[in-house]
Amino acid sequence: MKNSIVIVFLSVMCIACNDNAASKIDVTNQVKPTRVSLDQVDTPTNAKMDFESTEWDFGEIDQGDAVDYAFKFINSGTDPLIITNAKGSCGCTVPEWPREPVAPGATGVINVKYNSKGKKGKQNKRVTLTTNMVPSQQVLIVKGQVNIKEE
Repeated sequence: MKNSIVIVFLSVMCIACNDNAASKIDVTNQVKPTRVSLDQVDTPTNAKMDFESTEWDFGEIDQGDAVDYAFKFINSGTDPLIITNAKGSCGCTVPEWPREPVAPGATGVINVKYNSKGKKGKQNKRVTLTTNMVPSQQVLIVKGQVNIKEE
């Protein structure tokens, strides 16, 4: 009895699979592809950040100390540079950045404060800037050694 049920089930499945699925498609509901020419697309800007240094080694500090550094840059491009966001890899690394566009040839500063509270050992943190450059992200590195205070 079980074999008969299995055979009937498989037969129904084979018959159902033989239907031509393409014949069931209603071509009137298909979405037509959109064609876009290059002059309709925003062109990338020519803003460019050139840093004195993209890496800061704060050396050795004691746990709980806070240090800060000014990453200095120049917009060496021909378009205004816009920094839309700056984010540290954790809450201990806090960046401050220019909110206004930086004109071509002008300089700017990304101030980064690192707080070592609750940290110990070798540290390697990142600050990711989101800009109107191509590519749009720039990464700054903050690193050093946090020593546990001896009491």
